Amino acid sequence: MSENGIVYVVDDDAAVRESLVWLLGSVGLRAIPFASAAAFLDSYEDSGNCCLVSDVRMPGMSGLELQKALNARGIKVPLILMTAFGDVSTAVTAMKAGAVDFIEKPFNNQNMLDLINTALQADAARRKGEEAEVENAQLLARLTPQEHRVFERVVAGLSNREIGSEMDISIKTVEVHRARVMRKLEANSVAELVRFHIHNAPPASAEDSERA
Repeated sequence: MSENGIVYVVDDDAAVRESLVWLLGSVGLRAIPFASAAAFLDSYEDSGNCCLVSDVRMPGMSGLELQKALNARGIKVPLILMTAFGDVSTAVTAMKAGAVDFIEKPFNNQNMLDLINTALQADAARRKGEEAEVENAQLLARLTPQEHRVFERVVAGLSNREIGSEMDISIKTVEVHRARVMRKLEANSVAELVRFHIHNAPPASAEDSERA
């Protein structure tokens, strides 16, 4: 079971809330229950790895309306919707809008735990990816415009001589810039530079766009 995750439980049925809180606690997960979607939205603060389990049909704001509100606010909490009605159209609507999964009541405890584990893992992966994007953007920001142009040409497969010719600089200057690029991007090889570029392709400069 995923560690360090919070599971938000939204259901107007107190028995369901209590049951899920007990189930999640039995496997070491912290569960925070809410009796309504509005109460959850009013209280939610992004405090780390989490997911949301919500009933579909509730007084006031429904589970689908909660999902729309989350999307509108840019809240990226993996959502599992549950219902006693189990209509296919609702499930399709929820999944198309980004729900992680859909489960019918009464549900099997292990099935629910498996869905929650998957949702927590997905949220952890998303957060890790976003952190990596920020870190890599900070690395790219270290490059001077000239180093950036050298970087683009290195990952395009050009030799030092070809880069020097294109940029009208000496091979020695290319080597200096290339070494600085490697150091600033924390790369140990050209292969690592290429992988970095593939995953963090920066926008090409006007000069590079014309060259392409």
